[in-house]
Amino acid sequence: MLDIHWLKTFVTLAELKHFGKTANALNMTQPNVSLHIKNLEQATRVKLVERNPFHLTPAGARLLESGQKTLWELQVCQSDLDAINDLQQGSLVIAASDIISRLLLIGPFQLFKAEFPGIDFTLLNTTSSQASSLVKSADADLGFVIAQKESEPLHFTELQQVKWCSLGNNLQRWQQGDYDQSEPPTLILLGHDTRTRDLLDTALPSLNLPSYRIMEVGSVDAQIDWAEAGFGVAIVPEFSLSTKAHLTTEVTPLPEFPSTSLGYIVRQNRVLSKAIKQLLHWVDEEIARRH
Repeated sequence: MLDIHWLKTFVTLAELKHFGKTANALNMTQPNVSLHIKNLEQATRVKLVERNPFHLTPAGARLLESGQKTLWELQVCQSDLDAINDLQQGSLVIAASDIISRLLLIGPFQLFKAEFPGIDFTLLNTTSSQASSLVKSADADLGFVIAQKESEPLHFTELQQVKWCSLGNNLQRWQQGDYDQSEPPTLILLGHDTRTRDLLDTALPSLNLPSYRIMEVGSVDAQIDWAEAGFGVAIVPEFSLSTKAHLTTEVTPLPEFPSTSLGYIVRQNRVLSKAIKQLLHWVDEEIARRH
C-alpha cells in the first residue's frame, strides 16, 4: 500500500527536480523529503530517483504518470465531497483576469467573506487562457474567462456579452488617411499571450486603416492610461470603461467587431457547493446592476 503523503512528495520532487525546493513547497525539512522517497522506494521495491545528476529512473517516470493522475482525482473528489456536504470550512481558488476581478468580483467577494467566513478563498490574477488551464488541472475551482474554447473539457456558462470600443481621439481621422505617412497610427492592444488579443487580431482589418503599428501592454488599465495620455487608440471591452467617470478622450463603439462572451468555467461534472452557487448569484446581480 502506497502512502499518499509519500506519493505527493515524490510527484512534487519529480516536478521541481530539487530536494530543497520540494521541502520548501511542502513545508517539510529536506531530510523528511529524502525519507519519504526512501520509504516509497522500499514500498515499491524499485529505485525511483537518481540524485547526481537528478533524474527519474524509468520506474520513477512510470510512477509519476500514475501519481499525478491519482493526486488530481483525489483533489477533484475532495472538492465534490465538500460541495455535496455543503461544508462551511475549506478553501476556494478562483482564477480571473485583473479587469474582470476588479470590475465584477470585488463586491461579490465582500459579500462572500461576510456570509462564509470559514471558507478561505484565493484569487489568482491570470489571463483567460491561464484560468482555463488552472481549472482543467484542478489548481483552481472556478475561473472567469472571455471566450472559452469549445475544445477544452470544461463547462462554460455565459454571464454577459462583451462588445468592443476604441478609446482615443484620432481613429476617424486615421481611417480617412489623415496622418503623417512617416508615423503610422498606433493601436494599443493587449499582448499575444491573452485570449482577447486572439479575438481582436482577426477584427483589426475592419478598422480600414491602411497602415498602423501596435503598442502591446499588459492590462486593460494600461491600455486606457496610455490612450488617455495620447499615445494612440486602445481597443478595449466596453464594460471596462463603466467605472471610468473622467475620461478625456473619445469613446467610439465598434459594432463591426465580433462580440464574445464573458462567463465562468468549472470542470465537467463538477458539483457546485452552496457557497459557489451563492457567489455566482452575487456576480449575476453585480452584472445586472452595472447594466
